[in-house]
Amino acid sequence: MRFRFILTETWTSLRRNVPMLLSVMLVTFISFLFIGASLLTQAQITKAKGDWYDKVEVVVWLCPDGTSQSANCATGKAATTQQINDLQKVIQDELGDDVSETRFLSREDFYKQSFTKQYPNGEYQGRTLTAADMQDSLWLRLKNPEKYKVVSEVLSGRDGVEEVVDQRQIFEPVFAVLNRATAATAMLAGVMVIVAILLTSTTIRMSAASRSEETEIMRLVGASNWTIRLPFVLEGVVAALAGSILSCVSLGVLVKVFITDWLAKSVTWIPYINQTTVWMITPVLIAGAVLLSVIASSVALRRYLKA
Repeated sequence: MRFRFILTETWTSLRRNVPMLLSVMLVTFISFLFIGASLLTQAQITKAKGDWYDKVEVVVWLCPDGTSQSANCATGKAATTQQINDLQKVIQDELGDDVSETRFLSREDFYKQSFTKQYPNGEYQGRTLTAADMQDSLWLRLKNPEKYKVVSEVLSGRDGVEEVVDQRQIFEPVFAVLNRATAATAMLAGVMVIVAILLTSTTIRMSAASRSEETEIMRLVGASNWTIRLPFVLEGVVAALAGSILSCVSLGVLVKVFITDWLAKSVTWIPYINQTTVWMITPVLIAGAVLLSVIASSVALRRYLKA
């Protein structure tokens, strides 16, 4: 009987306060849309790092023919076969626990396999380059990509080595931009969450004020504090639940339209998040919205009803 009474009171309150409930729902929707976008951006960064960091290699660029900025290449001559063999021996003896694979790439192979794929016909900055303009290199795949500094310290400065480069440096600026975007989205989400809490509290307080006579009668007949509060709390939960579900649906649509159907087909070398990622964060967003609504409603009612 009590449960039926609570549901009846909740339904009555919902019908009476449609405009205010819509405002709570919309603010919740916007707030958790930002929160979801922040979570999805971070998931995209994690996915890309996991894929790229497993594939990137440390490149040991050997001295080229001609001028070079490196003191090791002051002679202007390319690294000799003996120097290359010595470097491979150092890698095997001193870095065997860190390097899982070593590949030697001649300048001809690098030109055919890599350079011309990135720059068709060898055209680069208004010039047409050939294999003679390239340089030999050693490509190292690490067991642990985080050990790049150890490899660099061992190989840098050795005879025949011009430079040791970690390919991850190429992606760090991209990750830095994405991290800033995540931080900005999270800040906006935080502001909107505060607004949602305040608006929910105000809405519930106004709803309780509009029914003060009813709540006073319920007190007089011996209704408990939670019996009085629960319809108002459920009112806020319904609005928050609707807003959070709407935000999850919107995130799913955005991911499908802008990532799955557009970006993933235009830029194919990046691993992307998908609908599964959205489904994974959906319970978190819905539970968070409901919890915030319960907290805001409880605080508002405690002050108003002076329980």
